[in-house]
Amino acid sequence: MDKVRPISPAFARRQPDAETGSESNREAGASHELPPASPLHLLRLVSPNQPVGGFSYSRGLEWAVHAEIVTDAASCAAWIIGLLKHSYATLDGALFWRMMQALQRQDNAEFERLNDWLSASRESHELELEDRRMAESLLSLLRSLDGGGGERFSLTGHASYPAAFAIAASHWGIAPFDALRGLMWTVVESQVTAAIRLVPLGHTAGQRILIAAVDAIETAAQKAATLSEEDIGNMAPTLAMASAWHETQYSRLFRS
Repeated sequence: MDKVRPISPAFARRQPDAETGSESNREAGASHELPPASPLHLLRLVSPNQPVGGFSYSRGLEWAVHAEIVTDAASCAAWIIGLLKHSYATLDGALFWRMMQALQRQDNAEFERLNDWLSASRESHELELEDRRMAESLLSLLRSLDGGGGERFSLTGHASYPAAFAIAASHWGIAPFDALRGLMWTVVESQVTAAIRLVPLGHTAGQRILIAAVDAIETAAQKAATLSEEDIGNMAPTLAMASAWHETQYSRLFRS
């Protein structure tokens, strides 16, 4: 299995306990450009302007619209929030949370194990390529921005996108739970952006879905941070089938 060599962490400020969700103080790590406590690092990490190509993927939503599973704002919200509950809370988010903890402990072997687990959990070729290409783009961006220390972001194999996101969050001193919520927000926002083009939805309807997703993200993040390892797994079979069927869909706007 290909391996990832993660960077040393630069954690700061507050994070929830993995069992209770309560926050505890952590010793501040080294800062980069902005103070580690600055929320601006998180804002730039979740910005849709990050050149990672997220706008070109729909994660099976395009097929769901084609199959008339998603037809309006209500069904679109159900699809997106269902993705949070049954995939990101129980798989991507749960493993991402543990990746952040592994980076904090500088436990590279554990980080690699979690990355391999997540990479092996992609149910379709399109989801695998989406994950890999977005990870490569984010890590390439980090190398470009680092100003000579890019080897800290070098890989001996393929990273999943949540693993690359964890490396970026660690490098920029973003607290683990903030990073977890940020990762989930990027997924929701990307899905809403795709839905506006596909359903189609009006921008106001898209904003209503984003507002409704705020509480869902909080709930999903809390679940991801407290889930026992034996309970980690993807529970979204329709997503897997939608992604697989999208590979042979005749007319497509998105890569997944």
